[in-house]
Amino acid sequence: MTLLADYTTLGLGGPAKAFADAPTESALIETVHAADAAGEPVLILGGGSNLVIADEGFPGTVVHVHTRGVGYAAADGQVDVTVAAGEDWDDVAAAVVAEGLAGIECLSGIPGRTGATPIQNVGAYGHEVAEVITSVRVFDRRTSQIQLIQNGSCHFAYRTSYFKQHPARYAVLAVTFRLTRDALSMPVKYAELAAELDVPMGERAGVGEVRSAVLKIRARKGMVLNPGDPDTRSAGSFFTNPVLDAEQFARVTAAATVPVPRFDAGDGKVKVPAAWLIEHAGFGKGYGAPGRARVSSKHTLALINAGGATTADLLTLAREIRDGVRTTFGVTLTPEPTLIGATL
Repeated sequence: MTLLADYTTLGLGGPAKAFADAPTESALIETVHAADAAGEPVLILGGGSNLVIADEGFPGTVVHVHTRGVGYAAADGQVDVTVAAGEDWDDVAAAVVAEGLAGIECLSGIPGRTGATPIQNVGAYGHEVAEVITSVRVFDRRTSQIQLIQNGSCHFAYRTSYFKQHPARYAVLAVTFRLTRDALSMPVKYAELAAELDVPMGERAGVGEVRSAVLKIRARKGMVLNPGDPDTRSAGSFFTNPVLDAEQFARVTAAATVPVPRFDAGDGKVKVPAAWLIEHAGFGKGYGAPGRARVSSKHTLALINAGGATTADLLTLAREIRDGVRTTFGVTLTPEPTLIGATL
């Protein structure tokens, strides 16, 4: 029996009915295809960093992806970097920065595998992978064919994509990123990062400097995996930042006792930090201590397994926070991790 808790950054999750390693692309395709043909539920698992798996486990086949391979090719004065789905994402970020390539340096330190990045459209510090992905190579489970899906057909949006919206359709095999050979980073769009680098907003800095600064900020928030730090035993940010229309934002400001931070989200909407809403609804850093599941002492958006927690414990805490924010501000927070066999 394989406990899925051993394969998630939360350290939570019950047993898999069946568990298969996929060290190669062909093994990944064959295992997924066989399970589909048998009518078995399939969970494609990478680094387990964005998953909350029920204590009951998974009633089907779990395919653990650890394919390898990174290729570089010149493209229109830039460089296309094609990465196998099973490559560790931060290893890729470190490698391209070392190659003098700009484009994903702000996404350093994000745990998980490369194949998950287009699914979630991962982002941080003002940038997201949708900006640099040119195509995603997939196995289409409906047609049993390998396809190359171009960026425009991925339907990228804030922390989502066509792949996330249709989880049973595709298995990601590889992702191609178009990066720029440049000693300087992409423009710095995030105030906290600009302050760490001591540069004005919108300016650029060395790609290596930006990567180092991002890793420092993430480490301070417990967002860089560290076996010695229980605050990093999480699924990263548990809730997405809500995007509100004018009426919704007016309700939030009416309920707030201090100015509400906001970021333009286009079409007359604003994005409000979920962490701010959580804190001002009464759930500060460390909330729930000394419970087994609690809010990180470093970052309000991370819900952690402090040791001995169950998924049920974590979800009870998440519901309390969600309901408290809704009662205080009239905003219902949406979980960012994928919930497997569990619901809020």
